[in-house]
Amino acid sequence: MNSTVLYQFIPLILMFVIFYFLLIRPQKKKEKEIQDMRANLRVGDKIMTIGGIIGKVVLIKEDYVIIESSSDHSKLDIMKWGISGTFKDKTELKEEN
Repeated sequence: MNSTVLYQFIPLILMFVIFYFLLIRPQKKKEKEIQDMRANLRVGDKIMTIGGIIGKVVLIKEDYVIIESSSDHSKLDIMKWGISGTFKDKTELKEEN
Protein backbone atom coordinates (compact mmCIF):
# COMPACT_ATOMS: atom_id res chain seq x y z
CA MET A 1 0.00 0.00 0.00
CA ASN A 2 2.80 2.48 0.88
CA SER A 3 4.69 1.86 -2.34
CA THR A 4 1.63 2.66 -4.50
CA VAL A 5 1.18 5.98 -2.73
CA LEU A 6 4.86 6.77 -3.33
CA TYR A 7 4.52 5.93 -7.02
CA GLN A 8 1.57 8.30 -7.29
CA PHE A 9 3.66 11.20 -5.97
CA ILE A 10 6.70 10.60 -8.19
CA PRO A 11 5.17 12.34 -11.27
CA LEU A 12 4.16 15.30 -9.11
CA ILE A 13 7.66 15.60 -7.64
CA LEU A 14 9.21 15.29 -11.10
CA MET A 15 6.94 18.06 -12.43
CA PHE A 16 7.97 20.34 -9.57
CA VAL A 17 11.68 19.71 -10.22
CA ILE A 18 11.28 20.43 -13.94
CA PHE A 19 9.20 23.52 -13.16
CA TYR A 20 11.92 24.77 -10.81
CA PHE A 21 14.78 24.34 -13.29
CA LEU A 22 12.89 25.71 -16.30
CA LEU A 23 11.03 28.65 -14.73
CA ILE A 24 11.90 29.58 -11.15
CA ARG A 25 15.70 29.33 -11.22
CA PRO A 26 16.25 31.37 -14.45
CA GLN A 27 13.84 34.05 -13.20
CA LYS A 28 15.70 34.38 -9.89
CA LYS A 29 19.02 34.60 -11.75
CA LYS A 30 17.73 37.36 -14.02
CA GLU A 31 16.24 39.21 -11.04
CA LYS A 32 19.59 39.08 -9.23
CA GLU A 33 21.40 40.45 -12.30
CA ILE A 34 18.95 43.36 -12.51
CA GLN A 35 19.33 44.11 -8.78
CA ASP A 36 23.13 44.09 -9.16
CA MET A 37 22.90 46.44 -12.15
CA ARG A 38 20.71 48.86 -10.20
CA ALA A 39 23.02 48.70 -7.16
CA ASN A 40 26.10 49.42 -9.31
CA LEU A 41 24.77 52.45 -11.18
CA ARG A 42 27.28 55.26 -11.61
CA VAL A 43 26.93 58.91 -12.58
CA GLY A 44 27.29 59.10 -16.36
CA ASP A 45 25.71 55.69 -17.07
CA LYS A 46 23.15 55.67 -19.86
CA ILE A 47 19.96 53.93 -18.81
CA MET A 48 16.58 52.93 -20.15
CA THR A 49 13.52 52.86 -17.89
CA ILE A 50 10.77 50.28 -17.89
CA GLY A 51 8.60 52.87 -19.65
CA GLY A 52 11.14 53.37 -22.43
CA ILE A 53 12.65 56.69 -21.34
CA ILE A 54 16.34 56.95 -22.18
CA GLY A 55 18.69 59.18 -20.24
CA LYS A 56 22.02 59.69 -18.54
CA VAL A 57 22.39 59.42 -14.76
CA VAL A 58 23.41 62.75 -13.19
CA LEU A 59 22.70 62.07 -9.48
CA ILE A 60 22.18 58.91 -7.44
CA LYS A 61 20.21 58.82 -4.21
CA GLU A 62 19.36 55.83 -2.02
CA ASP A 63 16.18 54.71 -3.80
CA TYR A 64 16.01 56.96 -6.88
CA VAL A 65 18.21 58.54 -9.53
CA ILE A 66 18.02 61.79 -11.43
CA ILE A 67 18.53 61.45 -15.15
CA GLU A 68 19.06 63.94 -17.94
CA SER A 69 16.78 62.83 -20.71
CA SER A 70 17.33 65.06 -23.71
CA SER A 71 19.60 67.58 -25.38
CA ASP A 72 17.81 70.48 -23.63
CA HIS A 73 18.97 68.98 -20.30
CA SER A 74 15.55 68.22 -18.83
CA LYS A 75 15.91 66.22 -15.64
CA LEU A 76 13.66 63.44 -14.32
CA ASP A 77 13.55 61.67 -10.98
CA ILE A 78 13.33 57.91 -11.59
CA MET A 79 12.89 55.24 -8.93
CA LYS A 80 15.67 52.65 -9.14
CA TRP A 81 13.14 49.82 -9.55
CA GLY A 82 11.98 51.55 -12.75
CA ILE A 83 15.35 51.12 -14.50
CA SER A 84 15.36 48.21 -16.93
CA GLY A 85 18.95 48.36 -18.14
CA THR A 86 22.12 50.23 -18.98
CA PHE A 87 23.83 50.62 -22.36
CA LYS A 88 26.84 52.24 -24.01
CA ASP A 89 25.16 53.59 -27.16
CA LYS A 90 21.77 53.35 -28.85
CA THR A 91 22.86 50.56 -31.21
CA GLU A 92 22.90 48.20 -28.22
CA LEU A 93 19.20 48.93 -27.68
CA LYS A 94 18.36 47.80 -31.21
CA GLU A 95 20.33 44.57 -30.78
CA GLU A 96 18.42 43.60 -27.63
CA ASN A 97 15.03 43.73 -29.37
